Amino acid sequence: MFNCLIWMFVLLCGSIAEENSIRDADIFPSSPEIERGSTLKLFCVLGKHYAPHRNASHIIWKLNHDLIAQENYGIVNETVSSITIHNFTYSKAHVKCFTKYLDKEQLLVHTEIKSGFPPDTPRNISCIYRVDVELTCNWTSGRETNLLTNYTLYRKTMTEGMVTLPNTVGTCQSKTESCSFRFPDTPYSSSSCFQVKAENVVGEASSDCVPIPMEKIEKFDPPEVLSVKKIIGTKQLLTVTWKMPEKIIPSQDFICQVQYRNLYSNSSECVQIPLNSAEKTGSCNLTGLWDSTEYSVAVRCRSVVSVFWSDWSREKSASTEERAPSEKVDLWRVIEPSHSAGARCVHLMWKPLNSFPPSGRILGYKIHYYTESNFALQITNISTTEKMILYLNEEAYIISVTAYNSAGNSPKAILRIPSTNEKTYQIIETVRTFTTTEEVVVEWIASRPEVTKYVVEWYEEFETDPFGRSWQYVSNSTNWKANKKKFKPFICYNISVYPLCENKVAAPYSIQTYVQEKRPSEGPVVDTGVPGKNEVTIKWKEISKDKRNGFISNYTIFYKPEDGKELNETVNSDVLQYRLKSLQANTQYTVYIMASNEAGGTNGEPKTFKTLKFNQEDIIFIALPLGLSMLFLLGLWLICILKKHMFKKACWPDIPNPAESVAVEWPFDAPKDNSFFKRVPSEAKITDFEDISVLEYCSPEESQEGLLLMNCENYVSECSGINTKGMTNGDIKIPFSKKKEADKGFSPSMTYVITDQDIRSEMHLALMPVKKFQPIEMLEGDSCESQQTSDKTEDDNEEVLKLEDVNEKAWFNPYLKNSVKTREFLISDNLPEHSKNEPKSQSAVLPSFQQNVAGQSYVTLDMFGLATAHECEKPFLCQVPL
Repeated sequence: MFNCLIWMFVLLCGSIAEENSIRDADIFPSSPEIERGSTLKLFCVLGKHYAPHRNASHIIWKLNHDLIAQENYGIVNETVSSITIHNFTYSKAHVKCFTKYLDKEQLLVHTEIKSGFPPDTPRNISCIYRVDVELTCNWTSGRETNLLTNYTLYRKTMTEGMVTLPNTVGTCQSKTESCSFRFPDTPYSSSSCFQVKAENVVGEASSDCVPIPMEKIEKFDPPEVLSVKKIIGTKQLLTVTWKMPEKIIPSQDFICQVQYRNLYSNSSECVQIPLNSAEKTGSCNLTGLWDSTEYSVAVRCRSVVSVFWSDWSREKSASTEERAPSEKVDLWRVIEPSHSAGARCVHLMWKPLNSFPPSGRILGYKIHYYTESNFALQITNISTTEKMILYLNEEAYIISVTAYNSAGNSPKAILRIPSTNEKTYQIIETVRTFTTTEEVVVEWIASRPEVTKYVVEWYEEFETDPFGRSWQYVSNSTNWKANKKKFKPFICYNISVYPLCENKVAAPYSIQTYVQEKRPSEGPVVDTGVPGKNEVTIKWKEISKDKRNGFISNYTIFYKPEDGKELNETVNSDVLQYRLKSLQANTQYTVYIMASNEAGGTNGEPKTFKTLKFNQEDIIFIALPLGLSMLFLLGLWLICILKKHMFKKACWPDIPNPAESVAVEWPFDAPKDNSFFKRVPSEAKITDFEDISVLEYCSPEESQEGLLLMNCENYVSECSGINTKGMTNGDIKIPFSKKKEADKGFSPSMTYVITDQDIRSEMHLALMPVKKFQPIEMLEGDSCESQQTSDKTEDDNEEVLKLEDVNEKAWFNPYLKNSVKTREFLISDNLPEHSKNEPKSQSAVLPSFQQNVAGQSYVTLDMFGLATAHECEKPFLCQVPL
């Protein structure tokens, strides 16, 4: 049959191609469905507008994206090409038709091919009959065909011998494994059979006709519960009444089930009650119930021959006879600190009765409280909730709470509130917590084993409502276990354990714990402060508790120099600053901190800082010498300002200019044989004769500092025999005092005067050849022979040293450049011996002084000293500076 279809496609190609001439191309058959593993043949038809450039030989085929081999191609005519695909195993695939012209591929058309299996025979046919509503049947279809499959349900009648008659009562079409007949096509029949037929494009299959009696598949609507009542005066009993549905098969007996359960239990119990066909209602008594307990009741029914129960009726509730509560409530309190004198806020809270079975419905609670010292002042409050706030003064109070209902009151739960100045004692030594897979465990150690009752209190750290706290009483144990579901993960909880001594509450022991931890939500924020040269102090703040998600175990500081290796330091959780040392100077660093708990760590935001090139010590070491140098220079400058005259005289003394001397007049035009000097004019007056000083000569071994200035006046006093008669013709006479001043030093401000004879004598010494400098020899005799000096004065005045009498070349003493304050005049070796004991007042014949002539010798007055020794104790020099 499949081959016939192929030839039919070939015969129709001409007409198909003509009909599709207005289109580019077409493919046949379009979207075929075939059996898995069979052979597939397709045809691709070109439109006429492709001729004459393209024909069937230019067509190529592809399966999905793979090119099909050329040996599977076929050419029907110039515009029709075919393809044959053997053993097609794809569940779904695309076949594409292309034209290839000038090495270019152009998609013409494509189609989707599906393959599948023929259907299996349907099995397990079952039906449910709802009287005058519907008849629904279900079956199983077997393996998946992967193709569209249609199902037909046939309902047929049967004879008493269970023979199927050919007539069909009804049919039902479906594409799934279920089908329903709707009213009125659901007539009741005691003998019927049901058959299912399945078919698709590759095959079909039919089941046998299965006989199913309709009374066996009948299902009622649920009954209606009319009432659930308690009987006054009878405890632990409820009466239930219900009504049967109207749409049922007549003349059949029924079975009903009554299910009941109390509201405090998850389990339920059932009671089975038979009913005959004539009864339209049913009732039963439920016994053995709990007092003061509410029960819910539901009912369902079926016929005695049916296999299907009706659905459960709607539940209805009722309570049994009440009784007084038998156990006391669990009472606890939270005391807030007093904000004003004599006023405390006490939050009372209690839990419902935990007895099982419970005593009944609680109508309310009675709260009694009074001061411990005065029972008569008892106050009573009533609350319908499980909490209350009391405002108490500083005294100790006794508080009791009872639950009540219509039958009576529960026992009292008593609690003592201590006074404000009362000291509580510590009984619990330590508390620890840990978690298991499903529980949180709290363990503690008490110092007083006689205490056997405790209260464990827990609440979230950020819980501000005292009524949001949870607590539980623990008796005869020092550990407490709770399900993890009572705690939130990643939240810090405060857990406190209170010992109870009768009705007194001792001091609690509190700890914090996490049931489950995870990494912190954020890392610490870094503050680098002011970096140093080789160190920096890193500071950070604690992460807010709502973002820690666990206990912080440590902080790790990561720091990395620019283009360097990352380093780290780890510190404890209580450390919030750390000094990084051994850093590189003048280097940029990146630093961040990781906060870690048991679940992991989280990094904070990185921050950069740069170390200094110089630290404070380096700046001090640099600035201190500079500062001291500046202070030294400033001090030196101040000294120079204050002592400038002294430094000027010591370093830059005033050098006398011979041309400006007032002692003599220079004979620039005098002939060579004339006297070089003139006498001091008679107009020159000496105002102070006591300022003439004489410099005593010391031996070469003695220090120059040992030179002793002596006053000429003192010298004359010892050598009083000096003849002053020769000082005439304008010579200035010098009076001498007899007092000796050995310690008077030389001063440039003193006035010195010399005579013409002294000038000649010193000039004579200056012109003598000098071979060797030596000190002036000591004169024989320590005493001064004043008489000899006086007798030889006239002879000395007549002796004149001439230049031609000098045996060696005359050496003229030039003016000393570094101008000392005192001058020494040494006795030449060629000086006659007798001249040492003679007066030194002689004339010298010098060549005339030429003004502004370079290289000539000249003598200034301050060069001359009176080198005459007149039998004094020691030889001396008399200096005459201007």
